[in-house]
Amino acid sequence: MHEELPQIERELMLLGRHAAMAALRRDQPEDRLERSAYTLLTRLRTQGPMSIGQLAEAFGLDASTVNRQTAALLRAGLAERIPDPDGGVARKLRVTAEGVRRLELDRDWAIAGLARVLTDWTDAEVAELSRVLTRLNTSIEHTEARPWPRL
Repeated sequence: MHEELPQIERELMLLGRHAAMAALRRDQPEDRLERSAYTLLTRLRTQGPMSIGQLAEAFGLDASTVNRQTAALLRAGLAERIPDPDGGVARKLRVTAEGVRRLELDRDWAIAGLARVLTDWTDAEVAELSRVLTRLNTSIEHTEARPWPRL
């Protein structure tokens, strides 16, 4: 076992706390998306239309949980049900123009926050952070057999 693992665990816990606390900041968009909506919309935008079953499998969640989360997206007009573009029986969910707008607003807000935090980092340090976080996430995805599509 790596002796640094306890320190990494602590730093990841703190990172999660910092991310949660960012949601309380005053400069956030008025109609900020909930975390689950942001994650679902990001996945749909990256991968394209998906069924409830595909989303449940992708996230390792029960279909009823995903159904509740996507129902909220549908009610808010952030996603819509469409026939399967590949001709399958199950209807799929697709991000609407309003969903794209809200997702981009939230993403721009998050990126601006990161820019403030990393303002005194060098370009090389930011690139290294990006590389290491990507590697950590892809290792997690590999372990869970749930890869996240990347652009």
